[in-house]
This record gives sequence, structure tokens and C-alpha cells, in this order.
Amino acid sequence: MHISISAEPIFYLWNFPVTNTLLISTAIVLSLIIFSFFLNKRLKTIPSGIQNIIEYILESLLNLVDSVTGSREQSKKFFPLVASIFIFVILSNWVEILPGLGTIGIKEINNGKEVIKPFIRSSSSDLNVTLSIALISVFSVQILGITAMGIKKYSKRFFVNPFKKPYVVGTFVGILEIISELAKIISFSFRLFGNIFAGEVVLIISLFLLPYFFNILPLPFLFLELFVGFIQALIFSMLTLIFLKVGCTEIEE
Repeated sequence: MHISISAEPIFYLWNFPVTNTLLISTAIVLSLIIFSFFLNKRLKTIPSGIQNIIEYILESLLNLVDSVTGSREQSKKFFPLVASIFIFVILSNWVEILPGLGTIGIKEINNGKEVIKPFIRSSSSDLNVTLSIALISVFSVQILGITAMGIKKYSKRFFVNPFKKPYVVGTFVGILEIISELAKIISFSFRLFGNIFAGEVVLIISLFLLPYFFNILPLPFLFLELFVGFIQALIFSMLTLIFLKVGCTEIEE
């Protein structure tokens, strides 16, 4: 059994490493695009079947966004980003319950030992992926904040007039705001990465060890990871929504 913190490269395109997490991320994105395309072609005025399920999920998400923003107009602006993050993250998290996790891959010799580079690995267990989503989330807050208030009003959150009272407090608050924006990136990326990577390690260990005793013992860990994956996706998307709401609110309010 071999556990690696970094994503394992499966093959190279010239000098660019194509890792297992990159393959999984690409597969998730392409699947969502293809599914959305075919669903859009079969939309009905009276929904049924899969359309009914998708509309129920999206409507529930939109109502959840409404509960934070308090405005349907503002919810519609935030919804595409928040829903996209939630759907991508939850699918990325749930990849770790697929059969073949850590067991199906390419065999190679590492330090004299035979190890497997797995084909299946949750993209959320790769810090590069979680950092990318965190950057998208935080930069979107800045862009939508500037769009909603204008760059002059929005900049007051970080830069205050040094000749306007209270001098020290205003400057100190501006510095804290800049630090908090940078801290969001670190917090977002490491929270998701840490939880999903730890869960993946537990699953791999249980799948290797517990079957020697009882085949049913890994099941509780699988259900636990389903729950944790959902909670982490919900936390990530809801924090993004809250930061969007705060970022689009004038500082006087």
C-alpha cells in the first residue's frame, strides 16, 4: 500500500504531468457539460423523471441562497457560482467511494518496492485543485463587489483616507481586511484538502485491512465519507455565498 500527499502523474504530455486528480477533474467537468447539454435538449414544460429531480435540487439550492441574501434578484447573480462550486466539489468528494480507489492503477518500483499509481483519486484530495477553487471563490467576491458598488466604494474596505478620523483605526481595519482575504484562500483550500485527503487515507487503509476480517466492515467508512463529502461541499459553497453577500454590501452597512 502506497499513500502520496501529492497527486500521482499517470502520463506526460511533453513535459506536462497529467495526474490522476487532473483526469478525474476533467472527467467530472466533461460529464456535467454533456449531461447539461442532453438535459437541455429534453426539457419539458411539465417536468418528469430526471428533470424533476434536477429541478428539485436546483430549486432547493436557490431557496438556500435566498435565505442568506434575502433578495431573489441578488440570489440569481450569486447562484451560478455557488451552485457550480457545490456540484463540482460534492462530485469530486464522492469520487473516493468509487470501486478501485487506491487499488487499480499503474504498477511501478519505488525505493525497491512495488507501488501502485491509482487511476481513481478524489480531485479534492489534491491541494492544487482546492487552491484553484479557493482562488476562483475569493477573486469572484472581489469582482462582484466592484461590479455592485464600483471600484471607489469597494476600495474603501481596504484603503481609507489617512487624513480622515479615526486615522489609526481605519488604517488598521484596512490592513486586517487585506489579511482576511488572503486567509480565506488558505482556509478554503486546506480545509477541503485536509478533510477529503484524510478520509481517502482511512478508506484505503480500511479496504486493505478490514476485508481480511469481515467484508462488511468498510461500509460505515463509506457512509461516513458520503456525509463528510456533502458537508464539505456545503460549507465551501455557503462560505462563498456569505462572502459574496458581505462583499456586495457597502461598508457603512
